[in-house]
This record gives sequence, C-alpha cells and structure tokens, in this order.
Amino acid sequence: MNTKHPTKRNYSSLEKFALHLHPKMIDERAVAFNRTFGLGGICALLFVILALTGIILRFSYIPTVEQAYDSIVNLNSHTIFGGFIRNLHHLSANFLVIVSFLHLLRVYYSQAIFKERAENWIYGLVMMFLVLASSFTGYLLPWDQLAYWAITIFTQIFEYIPLFGHSLANFIRSGETLNSNTLLNFYNLHTGVLPLLFVFFVSLHFWLVRKAGGVALPEQKETQKVPVIPNLVVKEIMVALLLIAALFFASAFYSAPLLEQANPNLSPNPSKAPWYFLGAQELLLHVHPAFSAVILPVYLLLFFIAVPYLNYKNLNIGVWFNSPEGKKLVIHSAIFSFLFTFGLIYLLDHFLHFDVWLSSSPSWISIGVIPFLLYTIPVGSFLFYGFERYRVRNTEVIMATITVIIVSYLTMLLISLLLRGEGMLLLF
Repeated sequence: MNTKHPTKRNYSSLEKFALHLHPKMIDERAVAFNRTFGLGGICALLFVILALTGIILRFSYIPTVEQAYDSIVNLNSHTIFGGFIRNLHHLSANFLVIVSFLHLLRVYYSQAIFKERAENWIYGLVMMFLVLASSFTGYLLPWDQLAYWAITIFTQIFEYIPLFGHSLANFIRSGETLNSNTLLNFYNLHTGVLPLLFVFFVSLHFWLVRKAGGVALPEQKETQKVPVIPNLVVKEIMVALLLIAALFFASAFYSAPLLEQANPNLSPNPSKAPWYFLGAQELLLHVHPAFSAVILPVYLLLFFIAVPYLNYKNLNIGVWFNSPEGKKLVIHSAIFSFLFTFGLIYLLDHFLHFDVWLSSSPSWISIGVIPFLLYTIPVGSFLFYGFERYRVRNTEVIMATITVIIVSYLTMLLISLLLRGEGMLLLF
C-alpha cells in the first residue's frame, strides 16, 4: 500500500472542523466527484439554509388561523427581503426532498448498505421520513387554498386504513377537519421537534460513516491515500458555494406559491396532495384502499428495512449496480417499469372497469386483487426474464425489483402532477 504523508503543520479552526468529519488521509478514489456527487453534504447544507431562513421567518409568521395568511402576505409585501427569504426557504425545502431521495438511491446502487453499514441504511430511511414530515408540516403553514386542501386530501388517505384510520386522521388533524390546533401543532413540529430529531440522526449518520471508514469503495489490493485537505475539502467548499449561488439566483426570480386564503367551504378542482405524495394519491384512484393505504405501504416499508439483511450470493460493496449485468438489468427495469405503469394506468382509466364488470363481487377483489395481479404478474415475469437473460444472482434481481418499485411510484407521481385535470381525470 502506497501512502503519502502530509507535511506536519498547524491546522486552522476551519480545517480542524473539517477533520472532525473526515480523516486526515483518504483513499484517492473517494475524492472523485462521481463517487458520491456530494449529495450527503448538499443535504446537510440545505438543512443549515432551512434552519437559518426558518429562524428569520419565525419573526414574521403568526401561527394562528386568523393571522397566518396575512403574516405571509405582509412578509412578501412589506418586509425587506422577506419574499426572497421565503422563496429561498421554499426552494431549499423542495430541493432537500429531491436530494435526500437521490442520496438514498446513490447509497443503495453503489452497494453501500451492507455489513457494518446496514445500520446506517435504517437511519437513512428515518432521515428520509423526517425530511418528508418536515416538508409536510411546513406545507400547511401559509394557510392558503393550496396548502389547506393539499393537506386535507393527504390526511383523508389515512381514513381508508381499516379499524383505526379515521382516528389516526383525526389525530393528525386534531379534529375532523384542519383547524387552529392543526396549524399550531404543525408549526411546533416543523420549527421545533423535527429539526432537533434531524440534527440528532444526521450527527449519528456522520459518525457511523466515519466509523465504517468513509465512502464505500470496491476492494483493491493497491490503494493510494491523499490528504483530505485540500483534495476533498476544497471540492466540498466549491460545491457548497455553487449551490448557495444557484439558490440565491433562483430565489431572486422565483416566487413561492401563495393562493388566496384557505376556504374550507370551497374546494379547488382538482385537489391534490403535496407533490411528493401524489404517487400515493394516484395509486388510490386505481386500487382498493386496503391495498393502497395499508398492505402495499406496510409491505414496502418492511422490505426496504430488510434489504441490507437479506441473504445475498455475490455482494460487491462499493461497485455501482454490483456488476455490469446488474447495470443493464437496472436500466431495462427502469424503462419497463415506466412504460408498463403508464400503460396500465391508461388502460385502467379508459378500458378496464372491473368495478363495473364485477359489481356483484366484493370491491376488495374487483379493485383490489385484480389490479394487484395485473401489475405483479407482468412485473414478476419480466424480472424472471431478466434473471435468465443476464445470468445474474439474487443481488441484481433484488436491485431490479427495487428499481421497478421506485420508477412505478415516480411514474404515478408524474401522471398525477402533470396529466390529471379537473375531477382528477386524465388530460388525454
């Protein structure tokens, strides 16, 4: 093993802080930008931006039904740089959802979730939940029509859960409908509880990454180590500066949405959930609530938790897609999932009316079991075909399965976001 020792010198305070996050020496392969794309650091920076802008917004925002909307209007119209700060907060929040999701994908597809890193995968899922929960609770705070009805629609999804769904929805809303208690609870969660939890889990996450030896890399006999300062830290600073500049530039021209004040008696058409939950809303249009609100979410959650602990035959930790054949299978799985999901939704909307054809059958069969089989049988057949064609092991098949699930959800999200008009009908 060849190792270059840095010359001894005194580190500045900033450098000492950086060395809390990184070791002094690092494998030169970990310095390459396309190894991680800086996604973890970008998430941390976005959280800092959100915390700082959120603190500023707290000076103007009033968390009451009577004054919340007017305080936002006053912030935009009469507070110096108020609109800019709100735009920056809004963009950073949405960007954090996207980057956190991409970070999870990067970690999984680079096979960095196994053995000593398995625990960190679980914490990563927890942090993804916290990001979504934070965005969800912040979504309501403007108390305009967009916020009010988006949260109303999403909380109504919980009501489809058998036995305790209605009680759970009422607990989240603090009543039968959104009210002043809902707003205050969401405000306290958004500005107090969730940020503290996020800081805790981020700290734990960084510590576990450092404990595991940093970024997961493929095994290699001969490795070259280089000083983390300046080889890695300078790149991180450059990425941070570029991100801040891009967000500031966008915030100067972009206006965070604000419709008229919330009116519980006037529902917009269509009424849609927050954009990152639109896939769930789309699924609910086609599949029985018992499947879409309970069985599938619980099964998928347990599956994603179990992923690092399954019995794999050919793990290549640190290798993107585990093998060249795995990469081909993932790409083909993504294409298949997009086309198949899009086509099936189109058929279910226009031609396949099982609820009418089988009106005498229980609804859990006509719009539950049958649509579920219409999806799982072709998907299962495709995965078996990929297994045979590429001669892969179960590692690549599980990866292809996860790809199909993720792309299916993204396809439903895009359809609901872009192609659903009045009455949630397809535009074509």
